[in-house]
Amino acid sequence: MGSVQAKAPEAQGLKTSSVTSEKKKDDLFVKLEKVPVRVQRITVDGLTRTKDDVVISEVKSILSASTFDELVQLSYGAKMKMERLGLFKNVVISIDISKDKRENGYEVLFEVQEFRRVDGGVHTSISNNDGSLDFQMKLPNLFGRGEKVFFDYTIGTKKTHGYSGYFRKPLNNNPDIFFGSTIYQFHGEYPWSGYKQTDRGLSLDLTFPTILGSHNLQWEGVWRDLRSISRETSFAIREQSGHSLKSSLKHTFSIDTRDNTILPTQGTLWKTSQEYAGIGGNVEYAKQDGTFQWNTSLLWDTVFQLSVAGGIMRSLDANTPISVADKFFLGGPLTLRGFTLKGCGPHSDENALGAEAYWIAAAHIYSPLPFRPGRGGFGDLFKSHFFINAGNLGNFDLNDLPGSVRGLSETYRWSYGLGVCLSMGRLARLELNYVWPMRVQKGDKANPGLQFGIGIQFL
Repeated sequence: MGSVQAKAPEAQGLKTSSVTSEKKKDDLFVKLEKVPVRVQRITVDGLTRTKDDVVISEVKSILSASTFDELVQLSYGAKMKMERLGLFKNVVISIDISKDKRENGYEVLFEVQEFRRVDGGVHTSISNNDGSLDFQMKLPNLFGRGEKVFFDYTIGTKKTHGYSGYFRKPLNNNPDIFFGSTIYQFHGEYPWSGYKQTDRGLSLDLTFPTILGSHNLQWEGVWRDLRSISRETSFAIREQSGHSLKSSLKHTFSIDTRDNTILPTQGTLWKTSQEYAGIGGNVEYAKQDGTFQWNTSLLWDTVFQLSVAGGIMRSLDANTPISVADKFFLGGPLTLRGFTLKGCGPHSDENALGAEAYWIAAAHIYSPLPFRPGRGGFGDLFKSHFFINAGNLGNFDLNDLPGSVRGLSETYRWSYGLGVCLSMGRLARLELNYVWPMRVQKGDKANPGLQFGIGIQFL
């Protein structure tokens, strides 16, 4: 945090040398919450393009410190907030007695290191069962108040590529409240459904916290071009080919108390999203999706995890069916294990069609590897994995609600298995499992035996 220099009050009442050793030890310690202070000066050294008003608003609260403990806490809080705002790459704090020797007077010095005007690099990233090479250019603290601009070009391992530009600005000097805007073009191939699609879009979003959790409001407008991959693509997919214009509003709410997003040992996740498409364009639907996860620690460093998720959507125009690009899919090494990627549900000529409703539930037990190899180091990144999961998806008819619910509850799939998980930092996880599918429906693509998965989203 920097160097802290302070003079302790002189001990009083020690007139004889016959003092107990315990008393001498007590006199060596100073209770910082009882040391009075009066902040005489705050200096910020290293400013170039960062605006003065932003820095002043973050450090002025330090002037109200009345004890040394409060002074340290307020100074450290200002350091952390300025770094979170994206103003500085590093902040070092020095606290010293004032040079004019005033009683209880102190001075605070912030030595700041600003970001370079232009930065960037090449790195890899991971999504579910896909990796990509990203070329990025960054303009941090662009206008001196924590604004950021990113330019990305991405090449994926599964014939995906795209570029995007992203702008982000904190509002009211609060790093948890920010406005963002993205313009992008992305091309991807989806072999499980036999189509490829190019998206060109613009989005605006606002993120803000509340007492209960975090909210994100987003508007997105995207022009989509869907084409079949080959002549073997089913007619049910090929008839959806062509251009579409989607304009939608989406709200996402989340509460995440987990101690780790990849292999948590305790905490819960609650996340819901609502999307309304039909604010212009020719795509009209309403969609609701949600996920809940609960983790608790057991004996011998064992963790029990329970996860459930589900969603439902419906078209707002009876004459316009929902596109395969918007529907729900199920199956894969990180969701409904024991089935191929998107391998559950309605199919046409081997192409997955997706559905308008789904549910999935999973129970996991994570434990250290047998005999704890590499304990205290690399071995702690691995966990033994035992699981059972079940789920279903299908179309949902609100005019026949009991029949739709009965169909989703009766024709379910389930499987169980065991394997090994590897936490790749806090970014992704790798799974190698041996799975036994126990209930398979007609048209499903089961995948018994060894199954490998890598990604950032899992159930």
